[in-house]
Amino acid sequence: MNIFYEEDGSFKVGSIMTDNTTSLQVESLHGKRSKIKAANGLLRFAQPGLAEFMAQAETISAGIDVEFLWESSPAEEFAFDTLATEYFGHAPTPLEAAGTLIRLHSSPMHFYKKGKGHYKAAPAEALKSALASAEKKRLQAALQTRFTEQLCAYTLPPEFADKVPQLLYQPDRNTLEVKALEAACAASHLSAAHLLQRCGAIPSTSAYHLNRFLLENFPHGTGFPEVSVAPHPELPLAEVNAFSIDDASTTEIDDAFSVAQLPNGNWRIGVHIAAPTLGILPNSAVDAIAAQRLSTVYMPGDKITMLPENVVQAFTLCADKICPALSLYMEVDAATLAVLNTESCLERLHISANLRHDTLEPLFNETTLRDCKLDYAYAGELTLLWNLAQKLEAARGKSADNSTQQVDYNFYVHDDVVTITNRLRGSPIDKVVSELMIYVNSSWGKLLADNDVAGIYRTQNNGKVKMSTVAAPHQGLGVAHYMWSSSPLRRYIDLVNQRQIIKLLAHEAPVYAKNDTVLFAILRDFDAAYTTYNDFQRQMERYWCLRWLQQEKIEHIAAMVLRENLVRLSGIPLAGRIPSLPELPASTMVELEIGAIDLLDLDFNARFISAATPAEMEVAA
Repeated sequence: MNIFYEEDGSFKVGSIMTDNTTSLQVESLHGKRSKIKAANGLLRFAQPGLAEFMAQAETISAGIDVEFLWESSPAEEFAFDTLATEYFGHAPTPLEAAGTLIRLHSSPMHFYKKGKGHYKAAPAEALKSALASAEKKRLQAALQTRFTEQLCAYTLPPEFADKVPQLLYQPDRNTLEVKALEAACAASHLSAAHLLQRCGAIPSTSAYHLNRFLLENFPHGTGFPEVSVAPHPELPLAEVNAFSIDDASTTEIDDAFSVAQLPNGNWRIGVHIAAPTLGILPNSAVDAIAAQRLSTVYMPGDKITMLPENVVQAFTLCADKICPALSLYMEVDAATLAVLNTESCLERLHISANLRHDTLEPLFNETTLRDCKLDYAYAGELTLLWNLAQKLEAARGKSADNSTQQVDYNFYVHDDVVTITNRLRGSPIDKVVSELMIYVNSSWGKLLADNDVAGIYRTQNNGKVKMSTVAAPHQGLGVAHYMWSSSPLRRYIDLVNQRQIIKLLAHEAPVYAKNDTVLFAILRDFDAAYTTYNDFQRQMERYWCLRWLQQEKIEHIAAMVLRENLVRLSGIPLAGRIPSLPELPASTMVELEIGAIDLLDLDFNARFISAATPAEMEVAA
C-alpha cells in the first residue's frame, strides 16, 4: 500500500513498510526510508505506482478551474475530499482527490488553509482584493522587465525622463525604476551613471557633477528671495583714492589699497575692506541667508555667491563709486619702510580703479620691477606696496626665496571651452595682496584679543590648521594672532568678525559675547560648509583638467613622480596613479601616453613611456 502525505509544507508519496497505528515507516521512490506521523497521511492508494502518481495528480490539478472550484466550495471550512466529490460529481479516485488537494494548496488567494487537508474559501471581497493585487504585481513585473530590457539595449524608457536626478543621486530601491536599473547595471557591468549616459540621459557631464552638489547642498535652489539692506549712518569721507587688485572674474571686491604721503615724509598705507555689516543686521533676512550659505562657492566658470546680487552691489568696492569701508592705516617710515603705528576706522572712500590680474601682470612683475619700468597707472603705488610687502614678509620670519614657489592655476570656461593658466604664488601681484591681507587680519585679530572681545580665529599648531574662538598663533604664517576678516562679502566668518571689530571701534557692546553658543555654532557650521565647498571646487577643477586633455587632444604629456605610482601632470593641476609606472624616485620627470578618460568617475588611464635621464632633468630645471 502507498500513501500520499504532507511533510514540511510539501506533498510526497511513499510505500508503507510498517504501520504502527500512530506512526508509519515509509520508503520513498528512491529507496530512502523515513518515519512519519500517521496523522500526516492524507490518502492511501495502490495504483498507479509511486513514479506515476505525483505526475498524474499534478496533471489533474492543472486541469481544475480554480474559479469554478472556489464557486463550488461551501462557505464553512471543508475537507479536500469533500470538495473533490462536489467538483467531480462522484466519489473521487485517489488521483482526483490528490489533484484537488494540490490545486487547493497552490491557490492561497482563493482558499485559506485551516489544517492538514482542510481549507476555507476566501470571502468574495477579500478574493477580489487579492486578485487585483496579484494583477498589479504581474503588471509591475512586466513593466520592470520592459524597463530592464530597454536599458540593456541602451534606450531610456520614456517613464524615466523626469526621474533621472532621483535615479542618479537619491535612488529609492523600492521603486520599479531603480530595481530595473540595478538589474540592467548587473547585466551590462556598468554603473548607474555610465549606463544612463549610454542611454543619453546625461547630456552634460559637468552638469552631472554640479547637480549632485546642488541637490545635496542647495536642495531648494541657488536663487535668493527679495531682500534689502538696512540704511547705515553717514560716515566721514576719506581723503584718499583707493584701488583694488583682483582676478578678472571677481565681482565681490572685498579689499582695496591706498597710498598717500604724510607731511613728515612718511607714507600712509591704507588697507580698505568692504563693510557689508553696516547693512546686514544680525538676525535679519539677509543675515539668515549668509548664515545658511556661509561662503561663496567657487567652481571653474561659475560661482554661487553667499549674498544676493543687490547686497553685493551695495557694498562691493567697485570703481568710480564711493563705498563704505573698514580701513586699517599704517604709517610707514619713508626710509626703512618700518610700520611705525596703525589706526583703524570706519569711513567712506572713493574707489578710483579696479586693477585686474590679466592686464596688470604683464606690467607689474619681477622683470619690470628689476628694470624700473614704471610707465603704467599706479606704478609708483604698486612699487611701494611691493617693497613694503617684502618687509612684512621678512618681519614674519619668512624667506623671500622664490626658488620653490608654488603655482596657482586659474580656470576660465566659456561656451564649454576651458582655458587653464598659472601664476607663481610669490609673484609681485600675489605677494602684495597676500602680505597686506595677512597684516590686516593679524592686526585686527590682535585688536580683538587685546580688548577681550570674542572673535573666530584661524590658528595653526604643529602643522594642524583649525578655527577657534581662542586667539592663538598661526605658526605657518608666523603671526601671533590671525583671523579671517578681509572677505566679508564672500565668507560669513569674516562678516561675523567685522561686526565685532566695528562695535569695538565704536565703543559699543560686541554682537557676540565671550563663550556665546551662537559663535560656536557659526564656527562649526562654517567649518563643515567650507570643507564641502572646497572639496567640490577641487572636484570640478579635476573635471575641467580632464576636459582640457580631451579638448587639446593630448596624447602624450610630461609628469612628475610624487610617490610610488602617483604622478602630477605638467601644466595642469591633475594627479593620478599610473599602474605601469616603474619604481622611480620622487620628482623624476616621466613621459606618459594618455588613454581613456572617464568624466563621470573623474579618472583617466595613462601608460608609462619613459623617464627623463638625470642630465635631461638638470636641463629642464
